[in-house]
Amino acid sequence: MEKLSPQFVDKARPPKWTGMDVWAAAICFNTVEAAKKNLPKPESWTDLTKPVYKGQIVMPHPASSGTGYLDVSAWLQTLGEKKGWDYMDKLHANMAQYVHSGSKPCKMAAAGEYPIGISFEYRGAQLKEKGAPIDLIYPKEGLGWDLEATAIIKGTKNLEAARKLADFSVSLPAMKLYEQNYAVLAMPGVAKQNPYIPVDYSQRLSKNNFGWAAKNRDAILKEWSRRYESKAAPKE
Repeated sequence: MEKLSPQFVDKARPPKWTGMDVWAAAICFNTVEAAKKNLPKPESWTDLTKPVYKGQIVMPHPASSGTGYLDVSAWLQTLGEKKGWDYMDKLHANMAQYVHSGSKPCKMAAAGEYPIGISFEYRGAQLKEKGAPIDLIYPKEGLGWDLEATAIIKGTKNLEAARKLADFSVSLPAMKLYEQNYAVLAMPGVAKQNPYIPVDYSQRLSKNNFGWAAKNRDAILKEWSRRYESKAAPKE
């Protein structure tokens, strides 16, 4: 555990959880469809509120997708609550749909259903590797992110097995498995550089107070649904 980056380990002593890998926000931008519609390439979250993008954007529903919630949480944390909601009001005006999957917006962009999908980086990198006509955009204001982590449930009847799994989850062999999909790992120096993900990717991650995001999740989702549920896609 001492080999892990401190930001990816619970601050309680002893820690209640340990991190494994990070996934973060990215915009999937279909260059072919954008050219047909004469859409400029956005460079920032703010750009997505410009009138030219009206009806051209899809993103994950934050109550259905952890990826959607990390976006909402990051905007509220980085902008402050008032400016964060003001931003989402403007983004909502341009939104076509809120879908119930974190990867679906990028898949929809890759397929040309919509030019712009707010999604996460490794799904975009996988689709681009397969030949999808998308560019991955990492907005300059910073990237919302979340962490996959391991914890042992209190009172488990299988404590020894749980400890073995927890120990493995932070080991080098485990990190090499995570590295197949993730650009940022809890153990520094293991991840290989992906050609579609910036070298300074980890420095682009926004500040993330996990405690605040967890404590306020229900209230945030209630307010989000009050404002934006009208554009939620039907659940499949």
